[in-house]
Amino acid sequence: MTIHIGTYDDIQSLDRAMLGIETVLLIAGTDEENRVNQHQNVVNAAKKASIRRIAYTSRALRDPATLVNQLMKGHFQTEDYIKASELPYTLFENILYMDAIPQFVGGDAVFERGIHIPAGQGRVALALRSEMGEAIANALATTAEGNLTYHLTNRESYSFYDVAAVLTNLSGKPVTYTPAEPATFETQLIGRGLPDVVARRITGFITDIANGQEDIVSLDLENLLGRKPTNLKQGLTLLYTR
Repeated sequence: MTIHIGTYDDIQSLDRAMLGIETVLLIAGTDEENRVNQHQNVVNAAKKASIRRIAYTSRALRDPATLVNQLMKGHFQTEDYIKASELPYTLFENILYMDAIPQFVGGDAVFERGIHIPAGQGRVALALRSEMGEAIANALATTAEGNLTYHLTNRESYSFYDVAAVLTNLSGKPVTYTPAEPATFETQLIGRGLPDVVARRITGFITDIANGQEDIVSLDLENLLGRKPTNLKQGLTLLYTR
């Protein structure tokens, strides 16, 4: 196995890393201020190297034009740039990881204080990150023709009332979900020491859930896995008994 090393900010290293490569999987960067430019650097290098396919880990969201969390728009700017490159592409639009639920609800503390977030009645087709990774690997191991977009979601969506019910069942203690007001929630986050910009982003992310942005259901994940994805009860049992 040959390892080619390139970094998103180093164009020359990206050019070297693309030599002899047929398929590029671009994983969304974590540098929030610069990641769209970084993604464009990768796409440019891939185009220069005449690769056969570029893939990207994007997000499954219903309407990018009405997002509260503006950070998510970078995914769709990257998608547009990939499409404009005229390279053959595969887009993996991923739903919120089920693995993130403990972070959202406060870890084991949820069993004492319940769930208080501004997600309203919003539903999310939560899926495990490991199964999304497996599905992506399966897709990229198959010869593809044309441009493809996969929506990697579970086969049903769940509300935080559903999350509370599963956690109640797991613990034997009543876990309640009480929808919070976004402004109150944001103030509480700031009161816990989070910077204003971070508190605003987290609140926006959860408000988008309340607005139905992540209530998307597709069988793409199931089809790529060749089996049903892990459901909410199975997933939370796994996450809370590790």
